[in-house]
Amino acid sequence: MIRNVVVGRLHPDADPAAVQAALDAIVALPVEGCLDVRVGRDAGLRDGAWGFAITSDWVDAEAYRVYDADAEHNRIRAELFGPLCAEIARVQFDA
Repeated sequence: MIRNVVVGRLHPDADPAAVQAALDAIVALPVEGCLDVRVGRDAGLRDGAWGFAITSDWVDAEAYRVYDADAEHNRIRAELFGPLCAEIARVQFDA
């Protein structure tokens, strides 16, 4: 299984409703091979935390690669997250 973890640092003026809409769009993606996807805004428990996180579990590396190349996924990245984020970090690992 491959776990994908994404965290985003939001622009200070990012609209919370737009952030939630972008996260909801990720959850709604119907990509084969996805075992689980979780999203959430930072709970504000520590200063300096990033604005949101996404975790998704994939049956294998190939399923993750299909997701990574998916046209709708890339549209969401560019059109929904792009304007909101100052920085995005990602990591994939065997879980």
